[in-house]
Amino acid sequence: MNKNILFKQLLDYETNTYTYIIADKNTKEAVVIDPVFEMATRDEKLITELGLNVKYFLDTHVHADHITGSSRLKEILETGEIWVGAKNIGVTHNDLFLEDGQILKIWDIEIQVLETPGHTSGCVSYLIEDMVFTGDLVLVRGSGRTDFQSGSNKNMFENVREKIFSLPDETVIYTGHDYNGFTSSSVGEEKLNNPRLKLENSFEDFEHIMKNLKLPYPKKLDVSLPANMKCGHRCG
Repeated sequence: MNKNILFKQLLDYETNTYTYIIADKNTKEAVVIDPVFEMATRDEKLITELGLNVKYFLDTHVHADHITGSSRLKEILETGEIWVGAKNIGVTHNDLFLEDGQILKIWDIEIQVLETPGHTSGCVSYLIEDMVFTGDLVLVRGSGRTDFQSGSNKNMFENVREKIFSLPDETVIYTGHDYNGFTSSSVGEEKLNNPRLKLENSFEDFEHIMKNLKLPYPKKLDVSLPANMKCGHRCG
């Protein structure tokens, strides 16, 4: 990792959601990825303690299991812009939309936007130097589900292969969730060991796995989805 990057990985224990704060150590310009509404006070306290100036709030997708903290943090901190992927049709209360290949910057640190639909139709991942933030696309030894929010097995399989597994093997993968105690992985590890997505699996293998997961209905979908369609604006 670039020695000028300040990196914080934070966990919401209720939903096993990771929030990431990345900043330039010299200028204190920062980005927050996937904040959680209930954790806004915690995040604001840390951001203030570190003297950071948040430039962007970035969600990887419209979440189904928790409400984003983007609008709440922007309101508390009175700074920053909310950006979401351009294919999140109908989303409001964001400042701008992100296109595939777009570059954002916190001082001289580049954040490259990768459109990676699959878990939902509007998912994006963020590449920051040797780190990629995959949201619910690639999980450690797993993947997000594809059975709602216009998810697609085909899109997930293709985008993992073309956008994530095409990165150098040493690229560190930081996921949106983990339920088994892992904090990160790498492109090389997942190419070899991800039981759903490893390179030796065909698309037919992957699709068979995904169609037989028998997952329960997301507990907070009915509350989270409408709230996140307006970036968590005026929730609570």
